Amino acid sequence: MQTRKLGELGVSAVGYGCMGLSYGYGPATDRQEGIRIIRVAAERGVTLFDTAESYGPFTNEELVGEALAPIRDQVVIATKFGWNIDPQTGELRPGLNSRPGHIKVATEGMLRRLKTDHIDLLYQHRVDPEVPIEEVAGTMKDLITEGKVNHYGLSEAGAQTIRRAHAVHPITAIQSEYSIWTRDPEAEVLPACEELGIGFVPWSPLGQGFLTGKIDAATTFDSSDFRAVFPRFTREAREANLALVDLLKQIAERKKATPAQVALAWLLAQRPWIVPIPGTTKLHRLEENLGSVQVELAPDDLRDIETSFAKIPVQGARLPEQILQHSNR
Repeated sequence: MQTRKLGELGVSAVGYGCMGLSYGYGPATDRQEGIRIIRVAAERGVTLFDTAESYGPFTNEELVGEALAPIRDQVVIATKFGWNIDPQTGELRPGLNSRPGHIKVATEGMLRRLKTDHIDLLYQHRVDPEVPIEEVAGTMKDLITEGKVNHYGLSEAGAQTIRRAHAVHPITAIQSEYSIWTRDPEAEVLPACEELGIGFVPWSPLGQGFLTGKIDAATTFDSSDFRAVFPRFTREAREANLALVDLLKQIAERKKATPAQVALAWLLAQRPWIVPIPGTTKLHRLEENLGSVQVELAPDDLRDIETSFAKIPVQGARLPEQILQHSNR
């Protein structure tokens, strides 16, 4: 497995997003199977594992903690705080909560669930408009000084917020949705990361599975799968967006790869400090995703992709409005 740098933090070129094992994409995976997949990913050279207290809440962190406990010193665990979650019961209340006291209590719970004495990379999951980002950054600085956190990150933050936070304490990584069909970070966030020496971690690098080519207009989603209410996953939007998957298939055929591998290779080719975190519940998909590091996209390939992509208008917002309002602050 190739390696990359998020700021000063060295990680595998492709990480593993653990969320879908417990939450978000239908019924949770069997616990032992989830542990097995995480451990196989580590055996294949993955060192960056991404979770959050809100995935469950709590259940995903518990799974990750158990799976990685035997090899804790060989991996990088990233998790996130920021939603208004009761630290005792795990009840997810409306809105956000990044008050300093809440962050500190939430961090103690994360350490306990992850079976560790430190969190390698701790993100604010969404920017809280009620708490100045300087206060959040100051709290993270305290946690880093105490040795409970090693690196500070922000998720779905805008460029101005990133600069303000970075001025208080250096940010290691920004995590936002980014893929060949979700290009929002390109205008301001990626340039800010480049200028400040911050790494970038795309979540949903495979478009919530759509870019793999395994979803079409006829696909149905379980009621516990949040794609069932995503604007980009209405039947009409999927039908229109299949043109993008056809483009990936054409390139994949030329490269003797799969559409998913091309989608990940495209991200890896954008910047040397980008580390995607695809998730999967299937071992063969894990192997497929990790194979993306071997797919070479030459400058001509990338130009062809851009030219063709420009002719395909992506249909549907990437997230429902009530979630989007918390993004890019």
